[in-house]
Amino acid sequence: MRSLSIASTGMLAQQLNVEVISNNIANMNTTAYKRQRAEFQDLLYQNLERMGAESSDQGTVIPSGIQVGTGVKTGAVYRIMAQGDVTQTDKSYDMAVEGRGFFRVRLPSGETAYTRAGAFGLNGDGEIVTPDGYQIEPGITVPNDALSTTINAQGQVYVRIAGQSTDTLIGQFDLAVFPNEAGLEAQGSSLYLETTASGAVQTGVPGDTGFGKIMQGYLETSNVNPVAEITALITAQRAYDMNSKVITISDEMLSMTSRLHS
Repeated sequence: MRSLSIASTGMLAQQLNVEVISNNIANMNTTAYKRQRAEFQDLLYQNLERMGAESSDQGTVIPSGIQVGTGVKTGAVYRIMAQGDVTQTDKSYDMAVEGRGFFRVRLPSGETAYTRAGAFGLNGDGEIVTPDGYQIEPGITVPNDALSTTINAQGQVYVRIAGQSTDTLIGQFDLAVFPNEAGLEAQGSSLYLETTASGAVQTGVPGDTGFGKIMQGYLETSNVNPVAEITALITAQRAYDMNSKVITISDEMLSMTSRLHS
């Protein structure tokens, strides 16, 4: 009975849908988290009577035919890269990107990862690093005698040194952009890696055409909409329940058929 296998594919699809939604909800308060959305596609069709086939020797044509679907499959899980809100923290090394762009992070493996979670700090050598201690590229070291640090919208880092009347420029942040940001591979810890799907990285100065600006003392929040996620969760639950009922009814029909033959 086809309905048993069809309904089972529907239950599996909705199970994955709920898993994606639950991950979004779990990361509602994760800095710069980008929500995901599952996309589904129908499976192959069985042609019991092909449309367009001749139905007589007079050349009459079947207008619609008979096609029976075999269920649903997951086509993709998209990452929605829309800008999240920004919240003020007043912490000197917290940075949000307003617009397009990622900070570059040097991993222990030597690879370069990318992030929009700008909750940075200083390590024991005065280098600006992520919460995991990974250095931000290009490497910027703040002097031990710096009284304050200022990072402007163009990513220039200035420090006020004791005994000096003017700020000193010690480095320049840049931003990385990709032709297809949704094609980046998530690594956890709010880090992404470049892939063939994302396209080649392009770096530039914050504020230039096609690049966002840096906001010091702010963090980008998650772009998860709680109301939309709860609504999607209820819809997925209803769809799962309906598919389970199809399996129950199909099983009852098979039981009735077996009793007829007994």
